[in-house]
Amino acid sequence: MQLTTRRLNRATLDRQSLLHRAAADVPSAVRGAVALQTQSPVSGYIGLWNRVAGFDPADLDAAYEDGRVLRGNPVRMTLHTVAADEYRVFREATDPSLYAAKLGGRIAAAGITGAEAYALSEALCEALFAAGEVRTARECETWLAERLDPETAKAVWPGIRQYAPVLRAPGAGPWSFTDKVEYTAAPDRPALRDDAASDAALGTLIRRHIEGFGPVSVADVAQFAMVQRGRVKRALVPLDLELHQGPGGEVLYDLPGAALPDEDTPAPPRLMAMWDNVFLAFHDRARTVPPEYRTTLIRNNGDVLPMLLVDGLAAGVWRTVVDDSGEAGIEATAFHPLPDDVWDALAEEAAGLTALLADREPDVYRRHRHWWDKLADAVPDRQTVLLPGK
Repeated sequence: MQLTTRRLNRATLDRQSLLHRAAADVPSAVRGAVALQTQSPVSGYIGLWNRVAGFDPADLDAAYEDGRVLRGNPVRMTLHTVAADEYRVFREATDPSLYAAKLGGRIAAAGITGAEAYALSEALCEALFAAGEVRTARECETWLAERLDPETAKAVWPGIRQYAPVLRAPGAGPWSFTDKVEYTAAPDRPALRDDAASDAALGTLIRRHIEGFGPVSVADVAQFAMVQRGRVKRALVPLDLELHQGPGGEVLYDLPGAALPDEDTPAPPRLMAMWDNVFLAFHDRARTVPPEYRTTLIRNNGDVLPMLLVDGLAAGVWRTVVDDSGEAGIEATAFHPLPDDVWDALAEEAAGLTALLADREPDVYRRHRHWWDKLADAVPDRQTVLLPGK
């Protein structure tokens, strides 16, 4: 079957619970999303609020605290929250890429080999993270400096901390984590530098990517997981999958019998978190991001702005605002005219979002506000509306 971009859009939104909020507990909802990008911890909360009916942020607090969901680097070489029972297989699947990227050039420039850095990361995990202990970044650097000179330790620590199978430990911040970074060991430690384990795990990760974002191409899987396309092609061979054609004739893979909603299925407006994977899980991001908006919404430094999702597509940006009296609201900027009923729906979403944020951090993503100053030249015909909170 040849699928249009719009039908692929609706399939992904359906699987991501963005056509209808799901009745699900937190671990199930995180599993449904496959992996929540949580470079900023609040993004996990906003991501689940967009996907779960009646979402209570205290439920995600509790899931982090008791280890039912974990925050680490299991996919795409950046911080994601995943279900605890999926961390190991995701991390094993992406290990070859993570090893090459994080224990490569910077490590060599510091005067040690990747193999030596790997041995240090293994020793650090054994020495510092026994029995669920929590360690600060300073403690880890001190441990390294006792085995290397301090300058070398400082140079190699960024690569080791991103490669080693350690997790961010929850703390007392408004979104379960504080600015003081602390680490703990993964409870089910992945097998690293093991080609057989990596290849087997990649097959599982591919199925999960399809389940959460499909139908997808080889290039889509490689982009989502940040793995080589050749590895993806080999891992696809034994999988029992259904084949479709994409808009450009490319091969798309799907689970047999998976739902493919009609392209005219209504998609309600949403206020999406920064870095939400519904915009990032594909090589061809036109599925959810109009090409003419891509460079404005997805910045060269990797920032992915908090977007308005309208009719299933990125249509602009939003940010929180707090007036002089302390009243919070949402400033929404559309990149093209929106009808009144869409603005009404966005106002309802804004009321829900400000209520979610109110008791914790009413004004989020403040450090990224410099991007709004650049909208004037990029989108001269934009429309900005202040959506008051409740």
